[in-house]
Amino acid sequence: MIALDNHPSGRHFLQIPGPSPVPDRILRAISLPTIDHRGPEFATLGKKVIGGLQQVFQTRHPVVVYPASGTGAWEAALVNVMSPGDHVLMFETGHFATLWQKMARRLGLEPEFLTLEGTDETGLPRSWRHGVQADLIEQRLRQDTTHHIKAVCVVHNETSTGVTSDIAAVRRAIDAAGHPALLMVDTISGLASADYRHDEWGVDVTVSGSQKGLMLPPGISFNAVSPKALEVAKTARLPKAFWAWDEIIEMNQGGYWPYTPSTNLLYGLSEALDMVLEQGLPVIFARHQRWGRGVRAAVQAWGLPTQCADARVHSPVLTGVITPQGVDADALRRLIHQRFDLSLGAGLGKLRGRMFRIGHLGDCNDLTLMAALTGIEMGFKLAGVPVAGSGVLAAMAYFAQTPAVDAA
Repeated sequence: MIALDNHPSGRHFLQIPGPSPVPDRILRAISLPTIDHRGPEFATLGKKVIGGLQQVFQTRHPVVVYPASGTGAWEAALVNVMSPGDHVLMFETGHFATLWQKMARRLGLEPEFLTLEGTDETGLPRSWRHGVQADLIEQRLRQDTTHHIKAVCVVHNETSTGVTSDIAAVRRAIDAAGHPALLMVDTISGLASADYRHDEWGVDVTVSGSQKGLMLPPGISFNAVSPKALEVAKTARLPKAFWAWDEIIEMNQGGYWPYTPSTNLLYGLSEALDMVLEQGLPVIFARHQRWGRGVRAAVQAWGLPTQCADARVHSPVLTGVITPQGVDADALRRLIHQRFDLSLGAGLGKLRGRMFRIGHLGDCNDLTLMAALTGIEMGFKLAGVPVAGSGVLAAMAYFAQTPAVDAA
C-alpha cells in the first residue's frame, strides 16, 4: 500500500495554486455518514448548496453542479450551447486557455485562437504574460458581419501564469461590436478568491470548480447559466446526455439530481459556502489581494520577474516567478520539496522549466505564506541561485505594515 501520509514531522506546505489545502472544518463535514440522495434530508442540502452557489457566483440564475473536475464543466459549457461546426472565438492567455481550445476542436467545433504574437525580453510568449485584450475581440467581432462566431470563450484567472483578465471589458467589447455571441468564462481558480460577478458582467456561462477558493477536494464543478444561454441550449445540437442542463435544473427545483451526486463532497460544499458567506465576499477578495501584494513584494526583492507582466492584472490567487536563464525551475522545486516538504506549482506547457507558481488562496494566512517564502529563499541559497535581496524580509515588512482585512 502506498503511504500517502508519509511526510516529515509537521504539516506539509501545499502552496500550489490548487487543489488548495482543505480546512479541518470541511474535512469533518465530508466525514459525516452518507444519506439517501432521494430522501427529504438530502433535498434540504441540495437546495441550500444551490442557493449558496448563486450568492458566490453573484447570480440570480441557475448554477448547475456536476460530480466532475473543471474539465468536465468546460465540456458541459460547450456541448449545451454549441452545434457541430460552430465557430468559437477564444483568447490565448496560457495553458488552460489552450486546453479549452483543444477541447473545442475535439468536440467538432471551429475554435479561432486570438493571441499576442512573439516573445518578450524573457524569451517567453507575450500572450502568456498578459490578460485578454478586449480591443482585439471587439475588432474581430466587428469583422464578423454574418455572425458566424457563436461564442467568445476566455479565462478569468489563468492558473498557469498568475494573470487575471477584465471580464467586464470583454462584455463591453461584445456589446460595442453589436454581436450576439455568447460570453463564456472559465473562473475555475478565481471563484471565491478573486472578484467575479456573473450577472453584472453579462456572462452567459461561467465554469468553475471546487478545489481552489472553495477549499474542497477536487470532484465538483459548476456551470452558472444565463437566461440567454438557456434559450440557446434549446436548439444546440452537440451530443449531450449526462452534461445536459435541462434535466438537472428541473430536478434541482426539488433539491435533487438526475444521477447519483457526490453526497459527501456536497456536505463539504455546504460547509465551505457557510465559511465564505459568513465572512462575506468583499473581505475574502481583499484578503487575497493583500496576500498577492505581499508575495510580489518578496519576488521584487529577489530581483526576479513575475510571469504576469502587467501590474494591473496580477492575480490575487497565485504568483508566477520566472527563474534566471539557465536555472531549471523544476529542479529547484524538487529541491525545495525534498528539503522543506513544500510544494510549489510547476510551469505548464510553454513555461515548463522556466518558472514556478506560488499559490496564496483559500485556507491560508500570513505565517503560512512567510513559511513558503522562507522555504523558497532557502532553496535559492542551496541551489546557488543568485537573488538581489531578501524576499522574506520584504514580505515581513509588507505584512507588518498592512493590516489584515477581517469580517465585520
